[in-house]
Amino acid sequence: MSRARLHEHYESQVRDRLRETFGFDNPHEIPRLDKIVLNSGLGDAKDDPKLLEAAQHELALVTGQRPIVTRAKRSISNFNLREGMPIGIKVTLRRNRMYEFLDRFISTAVPRIRDFRGFNSRSFDGRGNYTVGVKEQLIFPEVDVDEVVKVYGMDITFVTTTDKDDEALVLLRELGMPFRGETPVVV
Repeated sequence: MSRARLHEHYESQVRDRLRETFGFDNPHEIPRLDKIVLNSGLGDAKDDPKLLEAAQHELALVTGQRPIVTRAKRSISNFNLREGMPIGIKVTLRRNRMYEFLDRFISTAVPRIRDFRGFNSRSFDGRGNYTVGVKEQLIFPEVDVDEVVKVYGMDITFVTTTDKDDEALVLLRELGMPFRGETPVVV
């Protein structure tokens, strides 16, 4: 199985740029993308099992991997929610699928976001992880608009091996993530 295009770009160019920028001596210190987690909360899934199935199918098309169903950990009477009821779906991508998804996300899905001016570069969590919210799954070309049961959003978290936000920012910028107020890097 061949490597993804973005993984080749990371190995050939990004690693060296990060080493020069931050002065890493040990090659294991150089930050890398560890995993990408796609999470979608579906509050209506407890009442409509077809919505859950449709969302699972759409997320499987987008990621190439079957999502797991997240369930309520405890009962909340105000939301008519019982422990164990389905409340969302999530997928964790690693290795080659992760790089392929990131490549498709940056090059195909992000340009389809309405009124897009770049991602906020301050959305890091303080531990080197970056989360971006997507308002609708329709930005992904794999999703057929005519078969959509309900429009829902999702959170996409990019987990890196560094615990410093500035290193993670440079890593994601070098991989082509379009941040607000910057010209995007062409890979």
